[in-house]
Amino acid sequence: MRYITDHKRATGLGSAGTGTTKHWFMQVTAVILAVLVPIFLYLFGSAIGFSHAQVVERFSNPFTALLTAAVLVVGLRHFAAGTATMIEDYFKGGLRKALIILTTAFSYGLMGMGLYALVRFTV
Repeated sequence: MRYITDHKRATGLGSAGTGTTKHWFMQVTAVILAVLVPIFLYLFGSAIGFSHAQVVERFSNPFTALLTAAVLVVGLRHFAAGTATMIEDYFKGGLRKALIILTTAFSYGLMGMGLYALVRFTV
């Protein structure tokens, strides 16, 4: 007969100690995106129909370039954290780890390509 206390039975089943940090990260990035995305959409949308030279001039502006970079970085970090949370909720074992690695790599890959394209576009 095994005698296991309630504490021993619950060990490892509760909070990992990172839930609050993840929650606050998602809240802060959501608020930042709520401010940045409308401004970015206005600047990007108003450039539709411009010639190539005018678009290059628009995105060569430091404010527009930094805003675009911020939207890319913050948006894709928010995406990576959100998909990781979703995967943690619905998958188990090795598949969970593989999917988190895949979505994180995908997010950072898109971020790198976007920043590279922005730099190449404005130079």
